[in-house]
Amino acid sequence: MSKNILKKEEVKRKVYVVGHLNPDTDSICSAIAYANLKNHLPGASEKIYEPRRAGQINEETQHVLKSFGLKPPKLLSNLRVQVKDVDLRKIEGVKTSVPIKRAWEIMKEEKMKTLPVTRDSKLEGLITVGDIATSYMDVHDSTVLSEARTQYRNISNAVDGRVLQGNHHGYFQEGKVAIAASGVAQMKALIEKDDLVIMGNVEELELCAVDINVSCMVICRAEKVEKEILKKAAEKEIVVIATPHDVFTTARLINQSIPVKYFMTKDHLVSFHMDEYVDDVREIMTKKKFRDFPILDAVGNFEGFISRRRLLKARKKQVILVDHNEKAQAVDGIDEAEVLEIIDHHRLSSIETMGPVFFRNQPVGCTGTIVYQMYQEEQVEIEPKMAGILCAAILSDTLMFRSPTCTPLDEAAARRLAEIAGIDVEEFAYEMFNAGSNLGNKTAEEICFLDFKQFQVGDTTFGVGQVNSMSATELGEIKKKVESYLDTARSNHGLNMIYLMLTNIVTESTELLCAGDSAREQIIAAYDMPLNDDALILKGVVSRKKQLLPTLVGALQQ
Repeated sequence: MSKNILKKEEVKRKVYVVGHLNPDTDSICSAIAYANLKNHLPGASEKIYEPRRAGQINEETQHVLKSFGLKPPKLLSNLRVQVKDVDLRKIEGVKTSVPIKRAWEIMKEEKMKTLPVTRDSKLEGLITVGDIATSYMDVHDSTVLSEARTQYRNISNAVDGRVLQGNHHGYFQEGKVAIAASGVAQMKALIEKDDLVIMGNVEELELCAVDINVSCMVICRAEKVEKEILKKAAEKEIVVIATPHDVFTTARLINQSIPVKYFMTKDHLVSFHMDEYVDDVREIMTKKKFRDFPILDAVGNFEGFISRRRLLKARKKQVILVDHNEKAQAVDGIDEAEVLEIIDHHRLSSIETMGPVFFRNQPVGCTGTIVYQMYQEEQVEIEPKMAGILCAAILSDTLMFRSPTCTPLDEAAARRLAEIAGIDVEEFAYEMFNAGSNLGNKTAEEICFLDFKQFQVGDTTFGVGQVNSMSATELGEIKKKVESYLDTARSNHGLNMIYLMLTNIVTESTELLCAGDSAREQIIAAYDMPLNDDALILKGVVSRKKQLLPTLVGALQQ
């Protein structure tokens, strides 16, 4: 392995654990706790499970995470395959001063057709096998070495020589390359000051070159050069290089010393960035004739090469879905991802997978309850922080055990988790709900979509949002702010109908706001309500999943 080549590091495959769009406390906390569990199970050495969020975290969830000293998960906005999901060909860039001989050696060693030319990790150009072939085949002017500012040590290396005199770090930057193959008279006529001269080991010619004051003498078949010649050359700062080759071979090899910057391609480079999508990259690549394309990171550093062949081997993102199994509620690009598991407590819906997956769906009030069960089943001790956020998830989803979705299993799990976390259920629930209902600084749009889910029944697409509060006054203020905005929200999201549940936790009732053709009529028919009621008050209805949604879906299906 060349020292210029980076060995590919063995990295763990990342698996995202993510909840639904417009995440609630259960969605976020279950993702965090389940990722933590997976990282403690056998086989975690091969993968790393990372919790993510699919949208903005609401105030209630922020309060919960802050209470237990946890940071919000990073945003996962798209599951489409990106360049960073492709196995790049990693290679360290060469400097512009590297001779084409060394570039060619690296290409042969590493079986590469293209090398990056970089400075401080930034891409300056590309040197290809074709560029090097061109350097050999094209007829170059005799001044090409000086025009390219070729370093003397590179000249020495190219002809397999050694510098006997002079600064090998210096540059040949004036004059031409000439061959002294005749006598002194012809030499004086052809060679000028500052030229580089290729010559045989003939003392008479060497003295003549010193008198002319050339910049460099490349002496062929030079097992030994007289000390007097070296002394005179030193006085005039002439570089003397001895090579074992004959004049013809030396003249043929010397152009290999030219630095890659003279032949590299530096304009109109086609490069891609790590966060670009593979589909977009593939389309561009089909229109270009290049074999390898450079990849840059967010700040422009060179990361490696991508080829058409490597694109075919792009790995899909791996994901575990929690608290949902409906495509409309999933992160964008879910069709392109590899779904490994689904942990949920909702109705079965529209997520499709390429193969069989681990699917756990239980009729309980909260995904957090299921996750806690799995800790127990795997005999993994749950730490207080994880216990605290799972308890909060259950309290949130069951409205502190008031929701009809709550089961004895949910309440038992929440109370046991509260003991482990060292919190009082009632006190913590009150603080959490108060934090979540503090919506005074929110816009109408933000309030509508804090906890919002979209559904499809036949040809009808509708959405249902929910706001929970312990204050009737606050719910009244929210109603004033959002009521006139609902139809705009419906139109902007391409929905036939939109509903917003204003749920009073204390009175265990919901006022339903709605917009869209027949939206109000559907609810009146579904709940057999009087036609002349100004407000749609649903007494005893606090659960979107178990009380509102089944009734509304049933009415739409009829």
